[in-house]
Amino acid sequence: MKKIFLLTIFMVTLFTNAQVKLTGVVKDSIGEPLEMANILAINKATNKIASYGFTNEKGFYKVNVDKNTSIILKISYVGMKSSSFSIETLSEDIVTNAMLAYDNALDGINIVSKMPVTIKGDTIVYNADSFQNGTERKLEDILEKLPGVEINDDGEIEVEGKTVEKLMVDGKDFFDGDTKLGVKNIPSNAVDKIEVLRNFGDVTQLKGVQDNQDRVAINIKLKEGKKNFWFGDITAGAGDAPDETLYLLQPKLFYYSPKYTINVIGDLNNMGEVVLDRRTLRGFSGGFRSQSPSNGTNISLASAGIGFLSASTRNANKINTKLTALNFSYSPNKKLDLSGFLIFSSNNNGQKNNNSIDYVDPTTPDDFRQSITDQTSNTGLFKFSANYKKDINNQLDYDVIGRFSNEFRTDAVNSRVLSDISENERATPFTINQNLSYFYTANENNIFALEVKHQLQDEDPFYVASLENNPNNNDDANNDGFDDAAESLGLDRSNLFYNLQQDRKVKSNQLDAKLDYYNILNSKSNLNLVVGTILSKQNFDSKFFQILDNGSSFNPNPTIPGNTDPRTTNDTEYNFTDIYAGIRYRLKTGIFTFTPGFTAHSYSVKNTQYQTELVKDSFQKFFPELSLIAQFKQSESLRFSYKQEVNFTDVNQLARGIVANSYNSFYFGNEELTNASLHNLNLNYSSFNMFNYTNVFARINYKKTIDQINKNTIFEPSSVVSSSTSINSPLDNESFSASGRVGKTFNKIKTSLGANYNYSKTYQFVNEQENTNKINSYSYSTSIGTNFNKAPNVSLKYGISFSDQDNSARTTIVKGVTHKPSISFDAYVWNSLTIRSDFSYNEVRQNGSNQNSYNIWDTTFAYRKNKDAKWEYELVGSNLLGTGSTTKVNNGTISYTINETFILPRFISLRVRYQL
Repeated sequence: MKKIFLLTIFMVTLFTNAQVKLTGVVKDSIGEPLEMANILAINKATNKIASYGFTNEKGFYKVNVDKNTSIILKISYVGMKSSSFSIETLSEDIVTNAMLAYDNALDGINIVSKMPVTIKGDTIVYNADSFQNGTERKLEDILEKLPGVEINDDGEIEVEGKTVEKLMVDGKDFFDGDTKLGVKNIPSNAVDKIEVLRNFGDVTQLKGVQDNQDRVAINIKLKEGKKNFWFGDITAGAGDAPDETLYLLQPKLFYYSPKYTINVIGDLNNMGEVVLDRRTLRGFSGGFRSQSPSNGTNISLASAGIGFLSASTRNANKINTKLTALNFSYSPNKKLDLSGFLIFSSNNNGQKNNNSIDYVDPTTPDDFRQSITDQTSNTGLFKFSANYKKDINNQLDYDVIGRFSNEFRTDAVNSRVLSDISENERATPFTINQNLSYFYTANENNIFALEVKHQLQDEDPFYVASLENNPNNNDDANNDGFDDAAESLGLDRSNLFYNLQQDRKVKSNQLDAKLDYYNILNSKSNLNLVVGTILSKQNFDSKFFQILDNGSSFNPNPTIPGNTDPRTTNDTEYNFTDIYAGIRYRLKTGIFTFTPGFTAHSYSVKNTQYQTELVKDSFQKFFPELSLIAQFKQSESLRFSYKQEVNFTDVNQLARGIVANSYNSFYFGNEELTNASLHNLNLNYSSFNMFNYTNVFARINYKKTIDQINKNTIFEPSSVVSSSTSINSPLDNESFSASGRVGKTFNKIKTSLGANYNYSKTYQFVNEQENTNKINSYSYSTSIGTNFNKAPNVSLKYGISFSDQDNSARTTIVKGVTHKPSISFDAYVWNSLTIRSDFSYNEVRQNGSNQNSYNIWDTTFAYRKNKDAKWEYELVGSNLLGTGSTTKVNNGTISYTINETFILPRFISLRVRYQL
């Protein structure tokens, strides 16, 4: 690793010393400097871009070109005549100043080469070909090379530290709601330009009255040859693994025309390549987002679904994937756009884990668990959208998205404390969301926005656990680990197995409607008045029971500490109402934009237990808020926001009957829970400087939560089985986080340096004792990578993270450290062979001792006759070192866990790709 790092530095130094600087100042006809003028240096001999750049606020530019070269220097600015200079470079730097004259006509100069990067207002446009060297196959390969753009660990696109929320192709939504499908599947050779749309807004009418500083979208412009034709590729592959035969089939077909588009993505493989996992599918929003700010009330319908583990090549030892996805859009006329998608995904995966669990409570025995999991998730998703723009003053949007699943999971667990356990769980949940929006501009000073959302959710998880039992030692000092818990739960202990079953049904129905009125007072200020309501109704029914050895059903009679009337059933109805009104005033003065405001709320909550027990409350809240933006430059800003908000729980934490969340965790709700109030402060800085190719972002957040809903957990003596309930914390919970990243491009070298810090202080009760848990975690990351057009490219990354847990139940602080260096290499040689290789090393330490270290190495060789060849052949090797497992550390509120996960073995596969 050290030698490669030194070699990279040597290459950069050698490359830099072989160049000279072209500098100068660009002004208009009256001598005023021009900021963001385009500077393009073209090599006369090759007619290709030698270098490019932009002027700063003083009109100054600087570009580097090779020595002893004939250069054409082109300087242009929107609305002005371009200038062109012929320059012969020797070994000395050259100064060339330019004065541009205004010209309302189109620029007649034919610029052969395209600028790699241009800025048009809030839009950054990247010319895709300028960032490709032949090794790219998909959109993500290009995005990773763009200055200011990152692909995070979750596969999401980040621009200036903000997650891209929408991906479009030629202005049409591409599987709206998640960008990973486009990032992983759109062919790189179809991409002409990548447009980063900052301050993005879906509704043109609201752009002048809202601040969309945190919203970013990306639009992909296709090459002309890809329009009105089918394009894409089909990949088929097979291979060998220690225990099975490998297979892969991935058709990816696209059709774009001005009137309609069709995208088809298929995936059938057992090689661990998952584009959409279960977590992504459950979070697939379909692009739903309110056009107006949040109004202070947070109520989310929690999932009562089964405890699936997310699967990837780095945390599963078996992954079988089936995916069929269809995306379409149709524009019958200029006023109406119809779009949608259909997705079916079936993921079956297996996991094997070893968990070393250190409980914070000293009286609770530490445990070591081995588990083997097999889980299957079959999910169908659909979305239909209609966008009707009668004219510039009227826009009507309607969206409906549905998700239907059939999921099941089995676990075989061996616990040092509880012995052998088997688990089974199944569920068939569905969710349907609808959104109706109407935007009306009455005149140039008055705009109305109506938004109505409806969510219907149904969940029915059924859980079964079976634990071994020796009925002859129930009352002995060395009895089975579950015997004392079985007594507290009121189970029949005379059986050879404790067969526990938990049935739940949760139905949720929520309506969110609001009307915004915008009054534009003048060119600098406007008022926003809002009225709205949230109506939510939930029903929670459950039953916990035991199946005896003879097959009969037994209803337990529990005696749970802290529960004065323990029941094993739930029949709960929860109704929530919020009626609110608010006002915001937005003022622009100089570089500042002030937006103070407040909302007033009238709340009504009611929960009915067992049809007879009623708990209800009505109260009012007043929430001030403030937003401040300092726009130093077009691409540099500082943003501050303060909001008071409330968090409301849902029915899962209110239903007071016992629910078996797992064989060792039993929960009963608290019907007396109240809302939590919080103060939320954010400070964000972002800068994207195209003059020196430096992008900087930093973010600070402080949150203080009053009456936070926390847990009161009681462990059975000398056991790992616990019962818990929720309480409003008597002490305030606090969290502070800060993050930042600096990225800079030096010619063909892209570098970045990032840091993160998180502090949290929470309170809970463990075994009736107040417990304080403080976590300090911080991490640093750095990377340097090349982006040569012809030479091989290398990317080096290094990350280190620290985590310190200070729990009041411990006498010492638990310290964890993780080191993660990695190197990536890609080369396109002989105009036919692509070589890609990735190597990473991970080391996990706890309190100074090495818990685990592992290496991962993946390599691909791909051959095609030339860049335009239809056929390509790939030899793919994953986990070539045969690493058996990975390790992660988790600092929980009641335990510290070291988790060893067994992963997919060494895979070697041969693939054939045909490009349409």
